[in-house]
Amino acid sequence: MYINGEWLDSEDGTTFETINPANGEVITKIPNGNEKDAKKAIDAAVIAFEQWSKTTAYQKSDVLYRIYHAMCRNKEHLARTMTEEQGKPLRAALNEVQYAADFMLWYAEEVKRVYGRTIPAPRSDQRFLLNYHPVGVVAAVTPWNYPISMITRKVAPAIAAGCTIVVKPAEATPLCAIETFKVFEQADLPAGIVNLVTAANPAPIGKLFVEDPRVRKLTFTGSTEVGKLLAQGAANQMKRTSFELGGHAPFIVCRDADPVVAAKGALLVKFLNTGQACISPNRFFVHKTHINAFLEEFAGRVSKMKAGSGFDESVKIGPLVNEKAVEKVERQVRDALQKGARLVTGGQRLTENGLDKGSFFAPTVLANVTPDMLIYREETFGPVAPVIEYEDEDQLLEMANDTVYGLAAYVYTQAYSTAMTLFEGLRFGIIGINDINPTAVAAPFGGMKESGVGREGGPEGILEYLEVKVGGFSLR
Repeated sequence: MYINGEWLDSEDGTTFETINPANGEVITKIPNGNEKDAKKAIDAAVIAFEQWSKTTAYQKSDVLYRIYHAMCRNKEHLARTMTEEQGKPLRAALNEVQYAADFMLWYAEEVKRVYGRTIPAPRSDQRFLLNYHPVGVVAAVTPWNYPISMITRKVAPAIAAGCTIVVKPAEATPLCAIETFKVFEQADLPAGIVNLVTAANPAPIGKLFVEDPRVRKLTFTGSTEVGKLLAQGAANQMKRTSFELGGHAPFIVCRDADPVVAAKGALLVKFLNTGQACISPNRFFVHKTHINAFLEEFAGRVSKMKAGSGFDESVKIGPLVNEKAVEKVERQVRDALQKGARLVTGGQRLTENGLDKGSFFAPTVLANVTPDMLIYREETFGPVAPVIEYEDEDQLLEMANDTVYGLAAYVYTQAYSTAMTLFEGLRFGIIGINDINPTAVAAPFGGMKESGVGREGGPEGILEYLEVKVGGFSLR
């Protein structure tokens, strides 16, 4: 663990194993931190905050630039670590590391643009001045599906704002976090600015994060269930929070769309990271005039996707994160088939050619999916595409919005009026119109309803780590 600028074992000396999901083999042993380790990290962050919060924007920018360049130098190493521990194909891992580094670059520039302002006063002898100040010590809990970029998406704006931070990475991908912090160390950060606590059991550390009054902000990316528990705990001290939680994205193929073009886009976004992405589409609404053409093109491409180790350049589908994830996908597919869905392709665990040693599931397409099926309601987080045929365009928005989630949505249409109507009517935070990648470091990322609170990335991202301070000055 990385605490106050030093690499430390856990306080009690225990460890846990991190596993390669492609073959089930143990990669290495990781320090198994507990609440005492987390308290030590918070102590360091509290002390470091006193000086870091007073540094100039240009000083903070210089540190962020150094981290960016260090990440670029170590891009290949970080990507290979990710492929080994998380499972995604190496090309995708390389893309993620660059995305992760870009957060450092963006906030190295954005930190110099956090402007205060003067406000006109109602009295001639009064002046108002508004400034931004760092929230304080931040506790961050990051996920396994994007194990490096989700760290930098929190660390970059936090330290740019003048905060210090303690990161607890996902127990499935602690090595990715460790190697990332080794890169941070190369940038010669002052001790205590960034701290890392790894643990097999996140509960005691999460409890400390919400109960320690010195932690003034909690940022979490993960499941809606856990996010709600953390939000309840944080409310007792009115901590600042930002939560990026689950999703259940609709992918809409309109009557005026080209079904072949839509199918190509659907393939790329659905099976990104083996479907293990919060913005992954989970309900494909296809107009009845296009259903056959869409399924033929879509399923034909899906059936050719090769699964295996991410180090094989021909592989498009990596493993799911663990056995529990495979079981969830199997349960949803089985439920759908029992209730009348039609299996178009895939539908089973992959065990041939050594894949039985890992957690692989075939890329799958289901047709005739209906609202009574689990997969229509539950987030899958796996390589299964449920296709729903629709005819009544007046009910399309109602069907698409019929979910407790509100993160991402996708629309394929050739009509400007349709695009604008759906963009305005869909209750989701991120909407791709003929665009399967409506995200960027410069664009705020986040959702509505039970998909979370707050935004990450863009100018909005740094505001999540700043408090507004207003001064009223009387001239008398």
